[in-house]
Parts: sequence; C-alpha cells; structure tokens
Amino acid sequence: MARVIVVTSGKGGVGKTTVTAGVGRALAKRGKRVVLMDADLGLNNLDVVMDIENRVVYDILDVVENRCRPRQALVEDVAVSGLFVLPGASYDDGARIGGQNLRAIINSLSPSFDYIFIDCPAGIEAGFHRAVAAADEALVVTTPHISALRDADKVAAIVKSYKIKASLVLNRARGDMVIGQEQLDYADISDLLQIPALGVLPEDDAINTYNCFLTDEKEKSEGDVAVNMLADNLLSGNVKIFDVTKKYRGFFGSIKRSLKKIV
Repeated sequence: MARVIVVTSGKGGVGKTTVTAGVGRALAKRGKRVVLMDADLGLNNLDVVMDIENRVVYDILDVVENRCRPRQALVEDVAVSGLFVLPGASYDDGARIGGQNLRAIINSLSPSFDYIFIDCPAGIEAGFHRAVAAADEALVVTTPHISALRDADKVAAIVKSYKIKASLVLNRARGDMVIGQEQLDYADISDLLQIPALGVLPEDDAINTYNCFLTDEKEKSEGDVAVNMLADNLLSGNVKIFDVTKKYRGFFGSIKRSLKKIV
C-alpha cells in the first residue's frame, strides 16, 4: 500500500509544487512507483511544472464524475518510468469534490504504488481541508520569510488536529544569511513550528523549474543534492539535512559571503 503524503504550505509561492515534482521524480529514479495528485482546483499547475499539459486527456473531476477510471487519468512522466501525474481540474469545481472522493481515488491507486503525493492548494480553505483529510502524512513547505512562517505555523497546527504526522521542508534557505544571522536556521524554524525538519533546500536556480531536477547537467547542483537527500530521508526514516552554510564557512566562505552581498 502507498504512503499518502500531502504537500502543503499555507502561503502560496513557497515552492510547494516544485518540491512535490522534484521529490516524486527522485523517488521514481530509485525504483519507486509514484503518483503526484494535483488537488489545487482552478489554479492547478502541476501538469505545467511536469511538462505534461499537452498530454492530459482526463483530470481529477472526470474521475470523480465517473467519466474514467483513476488509472485512465494518470499521465506518465516521459523522463522517468514509474512516475505518474493525476492532473487537477482547470476550473474551480471544488464543491463537487470532497475529501471522501480523494480518498476513494487513493484507495483505488494505493495497491499499485509506493507513494502518492497530494499537491495541496495554498491557504486553509476547503481545498486545503479536502487534501489533508485524504492523507496520512504531511510535508509543510515554507521559506524563511516571516509571512510564510506565520502561515506555516497556522497550517502545522491544523495538520496536527487531523492526527497525521507533519514534517518541515524549508525551501530557499540562504547559507550566507544564516551565518550572518539575517535568516533563521532550519532548527530554529522547526522549534518555532513545533514540527521536525525533514529537509532543507537552498536558494538555487536548479530547483526553480521541474526540468532542472535530476538531469545530467545539474547532477552536482546544490539543489539536486538537497532534493536527493530529502527523498532519501523519506525512504529511510533517517534524517540528514543539507547544510546550506557549508560553502560560506571559513576564509574562502567569508569571501563568498562578501561577494553575495555585492551581487
């Protein structure tokens, strides 16, 4: 049976969808069978991030209204076998899709997959509750910015009320600012939100678009290493956090910090 993980954030624009896509692909490259479900109705863009929008025939609403079976709506990634997307509806019809509908879809797919990720809409409205109610675990994605942290704190509290395990994924962390005490460290943010950290992703152009994830050209990028570490943490249960401050420590690190400030 699949592990069902909702990826949520509270605030929009913190990288929730790209985290979903990157971790899903990393797990698929490790031989796992993965479904990425877009539960953001009306503002769905997982199909765009995954570059499958021109191959979509059915979406999640078609499944709910019995125009197709769940497996028929899945679109397989062209780059990695075993990675599938269940597209969201391109119009907001959330009133016709409830948490029980998502759970029914998940129950149908679960025996054939190892992981099902639910890309949750931002905010704490009905769409958020619909997605969280269908999951068994949650990744709370946030950036170190105060507005994102405030929203993540609210989301973390609600997720806990559903009695599911919540973990922190800190995105767009800057090691130079952490060392300069201009940005909170992941451990401080974990304490603030009262949920354990599962991964830290650096500010890196390599994780701004899905096509940059885990490609040969970007194999040694910081973003790629961090996404791989997050996937390994999910797989093993042993948490190893990417160190965003490493290259900014020591004599040469101080030079890099100075150059970063100039840029």
